[in-house]
Amino acid sequence: MPQLTAFLRQVVKETERVVSYFFKGGEMEEVGTHLENPVTFLEQDHGSGNGLRYGLGAMQGWRVEMEDTHCTASCLPAPLGAWSFFAIFDGHGGSRVARYCSEHLLGQVVSNWGAEEGGRPSVERVKSGTRAGFLQIDSRMQRHWRRSGGRCGGSTAVAVTVSPTHLYFVNCGDSRAVLCRGGSTRFYTEDHKPSLPREHERIRRAGGTVTLQRVNGSLAVSRALGDFSFKAAEERGQTEQLVSPEPEVYEIERSDEDQFVILACDGVWDIISNEDLCQFVCSRLQLTENLEDVCSQVINVCLYKGSRDNMSIILVCFPNAPKVSEEAMRREEELDMSIKQRAIENFNQQLEEGEPSLFYLMQSLALEEIPNLPPGGGLSSK
Repeated sequence: MPQLTAFLRQVVKETERVVSYFFKGGEMEEVGTHLENPVTFLEQDHGSGNGLRYGLGAMQGWRVEMEDTHCTASCLPAPLGAWSFFAIFDGHGGSRVARYCSEHLLGQVVSNWGAEEGGRPSVERVKSGTRAGFLQIDSRMQRHWRRSGGRCGGSTAVAVTVSPTHLYFVNCGDSRAVLCRGGSTRFYTEDHKPSLPREHERIRRAGGTVTLQRVNGSLAVSRALGDFSFKAAEERGQTEQLVSPEPEVYEIERSDEDQFVILACDGVWDIISNEDLCQFVCSRLQLTENLEDVCSQVINVCLYKGSRDNMSIILVCFPNAPKVSEEAMRREEELDMSIKQRAIENFNQQLEEGEPSLFYLMQSLALEEIPNLPPGGGLSSK
């Protein structure tokens, strides 16, 4: 069908215009920080160990630079071989701090845990040692930055340490970790925003202001590694600066009902809620065991829904994670056939009325009531 072939050739050219029309705006953007077209290359990784499986997806997107990095260690060195660690670092003002932390933070943190009987640290040693590791690595970077000068930038950090008995969630900034247990959101970290009362008060005591929900009208997070221009008050301690490098550390006892943990940067969380993302991941895990593919689907949904930031996600699955279901696969196949049929009908109608348009086709499908779309992903996931 010549008309259909010509129509499909328009898809690539039209996609940029469609995305721009629906999704630009919403978040305050700095001039020169975004591209005319998104970089959609997907970095992927996966692995397993200690009864866990993990998948990773990362995309530069509309940003002029990929500033996200990550760290994955499915098995830590002895005597902590039964422990695992996963982290995402979301850089800003460059990737320098994020890259340094991805290479050195884990070792710095573990060195502070110490060891008790059996070679394993206590819950309190893990929590206090993790906080100490963050402060130490921030001090080390600041000394180096002062000597070398130049542009440094900063980075948020979100991580989970999985021991045989506990989950330790670590957050510094506005990346986020979510635990899905028994089919629902059991726990999530709190974003460190300047507008939070306790963060606002610290900033005020340090002589700063919160303007446009940013520290001194500039930085959108109140805690981060790096950002040393906001840590210049010599009369104040590390945790009393305008921007604090101190993480919050939470411990949760493991349960047989634990299904998965999601770590992601704000390029994901600005677009999709905790509950919606957990539901979407649950539905995708019933269709595939490929965790890289699940992460890629999440990132593509966020891109199509309007994320203008770098996007990174790590999905860590426990033994009780949702399993592939023939019934779920049958429903998904029926859904795909239904969407395909609706698209063909819409295309034929456009042929009768004039020149077909992908833009109009997507508008029309978005307005239709299509049953059984993936929860949290909707039509964007298709």
